[in-house]
Amino acid sequence: MAIGVLMATTSCETKKEHHKEAGKFVVTSPIRKDTLTTRNYVCQIHSVQHIELRALERGYLEKIFVDEGQFIKKGQLMFQILPRLYQAELKKAEAEAHFAEIEYQNTKRLAESNVVAPNELALAEAKYDKAKAELSLAQVHLDFTQVRAPFDGIMDHFHVRLGSLIEEGELLTTLSDNHQMWVYFNVPEAEYLDYQTKVTRDSVINVRLQMANNKLFDYPGVVTAIEADFNNETGNIAFRATFPNPKGLLRHGETGNILINTPLKNAMLIPQKATFEILDKKYVFVVDKDNILRSRPVTIGAELPHLYEVKGGLKETDKILLEGLRKVKDGDEISIDYLEPEMVISNLELHAE
Repeated sequence: MAIGVLMATTSCETKKEHHKEAGKFVVTSPIRKDTLTTRNYVCQIHSVQHIELRALERGYLEKIFVDEGQFIKKGQLMFQILPRLYQAELKKAEAEAHFAEIEYQNTKRLAESNVVAPNELALAEAKYDKAKAELSLAQVHLDFTQVRAPFDGIMDHFHVRLGSLIEEGELLTTLSDNHQMWVYFNVPEAEYLDYQTKVTRDSVINVRLQMANNKLFDYPGVVTAIEADFNNETGNIAFRATFPNPKGLLRHGETGNILINTPLKNAMLIPQKATFEILDKKYVFVVDKDNILRSRPVTIGAELPHLYEVKGGLKETDKILLEGLRKVKDGDEISIDYLEPEMVISNLELHAE
């Protein structure tokens, strides 16, 4: 009987030791280092100038000199509205101005000979000035039948067609100046305060643009404006970044993401995979001196690729479970295999590549 008990005990101990050996778990520690965190904001891309070109006079659209999507030079003729009525008005105004000039010159000669009173000369001069003003106005109306580009830019699609009857103020097309782009994005109040406390009056916030294809735009931008007021509904404030666009790749109306790198000084970092979540709170398993697991809540600051910045809940000397979190529970005793945090982080980066 005693032999049987001895054999059973020996067998259990053998199995227990084998289980410990097969169940080794990798643990590591937090690490402190200077690093960067990247914040991401959805953005809208706008041309520095994006305007509507509208007809200034009523009439039939006689000619179109440009095409959709074409690059237009400043002063280039784009649309011609049938000018016959305004040409006739100009000729009439020219004739009336010429008649008023003759009348004024004749009255002036008579006034110099004291044939007419000075008041009559003043009246003739006033008529002449009025005729010249009406001539200038007729010339302006005629000029308005020609729609020219106010700046260099790219033309959008037509809103009218050749031969259409155009009303005064009717939209013809839009024109975009894309040599620089204004990119707008919304920043939460807490992050706005972070940025404002970290920049001086002469410093700038440098940003990068991630385009819709997830590629980075070749040229960096800088934050050039911050709106005056917060949106009370969202708690955000709008930032505007300016980007050069020498190749014309960016167009008005595009979307993307603004990336802002923020330095973290002496940050405590742990791998993201060392955490688990319960009711929206982050936890880690801490291994005590007896190799017993204890779950512990941690306060997360910034989120980096594969890493979390820990604001509270851990010390640098703590050992945390790195792998196998789903295989254990609070209070379990485990066998550990310790990895230096530098090696853990380098393996994470290697895996990311």
